[in-house]
Amino acid sequence: MTATEKDTRSSVGTRVPRIEDARLLTGAGSFVDDIVRPGMLHAHFLRSPYARAQILGIDTSDALALEGVITIYLAADLNPGVHEFRYTAERVVGKPVRPPLAEGEVRFAGDPVALIIAEDRYIAEDAAERIVVEYEPLTPVVDYETAYESDNLVHSVFPDNLAGEMAGRPMSELEPLFTNAAHVVEQTVHQQAHMPIPMETRGVVAEWSAATGDMTVWASTQSPHEVRMVCARVLGIDEHRVRVIVKDTGGGFGQKVVPQREDICVMLAAKKLGSSLKWIEDRQEHLMSAGMARQEHGTGRFAFDADGRILAADLDYVQNVGAYPITSPMTAGAVVGMLFPGPYRVPEATFRTKLVYSNTVGRTAYRGPWQFESMAREVALDTAARRLCIDPIELRRRNLLRVDELPATNPNGMPYSNITPRETFEQALEILDYPAFRSEQHLARMDGRFIGVGTCTYLEPTTGATAYHATEGATIRIEPSGKVNVYVAGGSCGNSLETTVVQLTADALSVEIGDVNTVQGDTAVTPFGAGTGGSRSASMTAGAVAQAAAVLRKRILAIAAHTFEVDTDDVEFSRGRATVRGVPNRELSLTQIADIAYFQAQTLPPDIPSGLEVSERYRAASPLIWANATHVCTCEVDVETGEVTLLRYIVSDDCGPMINPNVVEGQIYGGTVQGIGGALYEHLAYDDAGNPITTTFMDYLLPTANETPVIELGHIETPGPGPGGYKGVGEGGAIGSAPAVVNAVVDALAPFGVEVDHLPLSPSRIIDMLDAARTKAVNK
Repeated sequence: MTATEKDTRSSVGTRVPRIEDARLLTGAGSFVDDIVRPGMLHAHFLRSPYARAQILGIDTSDALALEGVITIYLAADLNPGVHEFRYTAERVVGKPVRPPLAEGEVRFAGDPVALIIAEDRYIAEDAAERIVVEYEPLTPVVDYETAYESDNLVHSVFPDNLAGEMAGRPMSELEPLFTNAAHVVEQTVHQQAHMPIPMETRGVVAEWSAATGDMTVWASTQSPHEVRMVCARVLGIDEHRVRVIVKDTGGGFGQKVVPQREDICVMLAAKKLGSSLKWIEDRQEHLMSAGMARQEHGTGRFAFDADGRILAADLDYVQNVGAYPITSPMTAGAVVGMLFPGPYRVPEATFRTKLVYSNTVGRTAYRGPWQFESMAREVALDTAARRLCIDPIELRRRNLLRVDELPATNPNGMPYSNITPRETFEQALEILDYPAFRSEQHLARMDGRFIGVGTCTYLEPTTGATAYHATEGATIRIEPSGKVNVYVAGGSCGNSLETTVVQLTADALSVEIGDVNTVQGDTAVTPFGAGTGGSRSASMTAGAVAQAAAVLRKRILAIAAHTFEVDTDDVEFSRGRATVRGVPNRELSLTQIADIAYFQAQTLPPDIPSGLEVSERYRAASPLIWANATHVCTCEVDVETGEVTLLRYIVSDDCGPMINPNVVEGQIYGGTVQGIGGALYEHLAYDDAGNPITTTFMDYLLPTANETPVIELGHIETPGPGPGGYKGVGEGGAIGSAPAVVNAVVDALAPFGVEVDHLPLSPSRIIDMLDAARTKAVNK
């Protein structure tokens, strides 16, 4: 193999077993709660029982008297220690309305009021029960739909409780299209609050060294370097004084992309104490305080011509951001309206977005945080098909973008390229055998059974190359032994980033995969990186690894050629061995080449530096890389009990070439199940006073293996514009699944005239929908 040739025996694209599995499946993983430091203390938060109240006084004397309690911090103790609490993605410099501990007023049930430090967690929890807080309850803003009309303000600095607004073209410019259209269909959908629910809750260990002025943080996070930057800003110390270590993280899904208020409290407290301090969130705390997602509603409108072709689209969208949204409330909310046209041929469109504060837990990112654009669009299209008396599949076929129409820019300004929505749509329907299902549905209805089919075709913007997400670094070191270490920022939390990086490196260097190891998640030794989020890890890391490996390969070939006394074009390097083309008995192993590079520097070619270590930084070639997929769900609904049984579930995706099909499919499976939960089961509910009423898994329901069907997969492969043609895949499953399930349920109940307006589709809600449809039919 010459310098320009590639080893055809690559591990990339093959089902290499995940290297993480050996330790994770045998209980040998290392999570934050496994960290034990000398003299480590434990933290516990006292939280507000009220959604909104003034804090009139706090008496900690009885709690401090408990043996084993070290100290108790209130807002006056910790909050002044904040130099600057700002996330890197936030452009505004200063102190946003985000106090570590509630100060003067609590703004949601679960708001942290006091931090108890004790010798162990049990003592800290006992002490919390002895703290007496005098509250004056205030009228909370619980219903975000009316929050901007309320006289009560969540934050006095935000009139009308508005966190932000954004709009497209003036609606007046499109109104004639709707007025003159043959058909106009409008559909409102309310999506309930729910949340990511990672297996591992939040947690952090912070250790301050007064002697050196250094802070070491062990965190459960998706972005070690972001934690480092935020910690340095908060404490007002130099970044090189902060080291963040992330070992295993039991799920993140966007919720752990940045440190939250509790993490900041622990950092501040550790500095004051001059010791190590651990906080591990329990599940009830998590369900109260870790952050919600998805609570929003919108009215989608489509104008159609007489043949069912889309003329214009409009979305009026309102999102609840809670009391303390993480990060900026506009981060994903702004994209919902822009993506609403989706993969369809929509000539004209506009949108209005309104983000509203309420006295509920703050909104966090969650796997495809703009997902509502697909929910609103796909449910509206099914409604349109029923009203226009067109099969929903045929309606989509008339409007889906074709490959020959690309690249294209949607009317809200999103540029599309390298996508195959029509192809994934047809592949998924072929796997289902759509005509056969409709025949089965007809026979089932005659037999008193109600089965339905729903689809969702969507586009996923991956690898958003904005701000500090636009670059990624990698360092590859070939050790003197010839073994390879590759250092990347990491942030792996179940997405197999270790396996992916090892495969990419082995392929780029043409070495055996077993000879490659990766070091991730330690800011002291890894290059700077933005971590995992936005389906960016594989494509960005691939670029950084490819650049570093290219430099190393050139150096390896030069050393081998110099040793062989031939031109570099005559050298082949494959599977970690250099040979001379046509002379198979002349060979150098990578170990021998490394020995020359490190220990025989005097023999190196004049232009080749000693050693085999290279650091490179990849800069994204495109601001977005688009992936796409189609989800198809079939289900049966028991019209007596409201129970939904999923029958088949099919996903056809185009995420470009797959580095490891096992990893890709695992991402699709996991995201799909999360979307199923959002459609049918999960609800982070509050009562009218703002009290959370689903704070255990007895009340907050999750799908289990019993409720989840076998997920059937198909793949279309269209390379993206980045290295290797790779695209992201981390969020797609959670985007397409909920709309597909909702459409399947409504299709099953179509004979009753049921239309969906609120989620989740729990048995009780389905019975209510059936009752409403029957009443409407009687009153006609």
